[in-house]
Amino acid sequence: MQVDETLLKRLEKLSFITIADEKREEVIAQLGEIVGFVDNLSELDTEGVDDNFAMNDSATPLRADTPLCDQEIINDILEHAPRSEENFFVVPKIIE
Repeated sequence: MQVDETLLKRLEKLSFITIADEKREEVIAQLGEIVGFVDNLSELDTEGVDDNFAMNDSATPLRADTPLCDQEIINDILEHAPRSEENFFVVPKIIE
């Protein structure tokens, strides 16, 4: 796949982003490198590799979900807040 100005404009439209004119060539080059890397992956010989080779029947081990309320940690975090009250951050109202 060739990454060019037309593809970049389409990606901008789909992603709702705008790329500055001075960055366009750099972004095209970077996207080209990414596509080239993915193209290299398609050259790998996967014949005879089981589709589920990386899957495991055992579940992910879980840890006990025990709440921890260390007042020292709470105080350390809240001292960086512009405003706090009763161990909570106070933020401006954003919905009217």
